[in-house]
Amino acid sequence: MTEQLSLWSLIADATILVQFVMLLLFVASIISWVMIVQRGLYLRNASRNLREFEDNFWSGVDLNELYHDSSAQSGTEGLASVFSAGFREFNRLTQQSNADPDAVMEGTERSMRVALSREEEKLNRNLPFLASVASVSPYIGLFGTVWGIMNAFRGLANVQQATLATVAPGISEALIATAMGLFAAIPAVLAYNRYSASADTVFSGYETFAEEFSSILHRRVHSN
Repeated sequence: MTEQLSLWSLIADATILVQFVMLLLFVASIISWVMIVQRGLYLRNASRNLREFEDNFWSGVDLNELYHDSSAQSGTEGLASVFSAGFREFNRLTQQSNADPDAVMEGTERSMRVALSREEEKLNRNLPFLASVASVSPYIGLFGTVWGIMNAFRGLANVQQATLATVAPGISEALIATAMGLFAAIPAVLAYNRYSASADTVFSGYETFAEEFSSILHRRVHSN
């Protein structure tokens, strides 16, 4: 209990600028943890939906039936969104009279590329913020520490005999800013590295499916 009170007293007795730095780092840490949890759940669901859709697609299900099932679902995203965009454009172009097979495939692939770009944006959402917190927080904390230590040594000018007990409180409250900077940065950098790799893996699965699906449609349009 004493340690908690002494820690709080150090924060309460810090200068306004150092307190502002601590508050900024605390808010950044809270927002980071919210995004870490949200991104973790989203990427885990995206990976699971990728496997489930691929299993369903390669099980031999009729593409028209799969398209209607995907379109019937509200908020279609992930691989289902890429498939729906490509198959919808493919059907629209092939229903035109004297449709050129190359033009059909070009339009289909363009539609899937647009869908892939949207899904890539969803996968990487909030990751730049985590990267910013990971890279900037230690420097913000260090700034607060330098400012606090500077004020602590300036206070020694008014003391006739400087002792460790005199300067220790000022240095201690300044070092809290560095600790809070590391507390905000370490989870953010770990989450960013892990989620970036997960997003790249999922998006690579999307791209692979789009290429394979494009090959299937290419064979279909040229066989007619």
